[in-house]
Amino acid sequence: MKHWSGLMAPANEQQPRAAASNRSAEGASDVDTARGLQKRRGSRAEGAGMSARGKSSGGGARGKSRSWRAGLRFPVGRVHRLLRRGRYASRVGAGAAVYLAAVLEYLAAEVLELAGNAARDHRKVRIVPRHVQLAARHDAELGLLLGRVTIAQGGVLPHIPAALLPLKAAAAAAKKLPDQASQEY
Repeated sequence: MKHWSGLMAPANEQQPRAAASNRSAEGASDVDTARGLQKRRGSRAEGAGMSARGKSSGGGARGKSRSWRAGLRFPVGRVHRLLRRGRYASRVGAGAAVYLAAVLEYLAAEVLELAGNAARDHRKVRIVPRHVQLAARHDAELGLLLGRVTIAQGGVLPHIPAALLPLKAAAAAAKKLPDQASQEY
């Protein structure tokens, strides 16, 4: 019989399984046994005065992140940490991280919206770097912001110079003169 640590137990130390089989026969599920183990081990996960972060709180309310307070999806705390560790200034105000996170979230949303439109125009469901490239180059403001940026696997904008296009007058004249012989005798 295998021991819980994965090693073989000595033959004389056979562990009783009758209690476990009786419990399963009575209809106890895995969830019930997991709850029983938590109670025996003294788990404090269910509102015993401590939150998951280890800080004591009276009412069991969770802490509100700065991103949640600002109504943002981008992590304000991470942006603040990166601003401090980046040595951009000796001191970084609390509002700077919120403002920068809001600007980054706006730019990401703008690029994703335009890239999604480009993907939908090409009848695709997934946004690929080509769609990001087309979105950035077709938008005037994003084109200025990302003018010197190379997007990997983005390709180039489709463009044919006007000098290489056939002239409309010459094309119309060529269509009118097919009755004439190519050689005269």
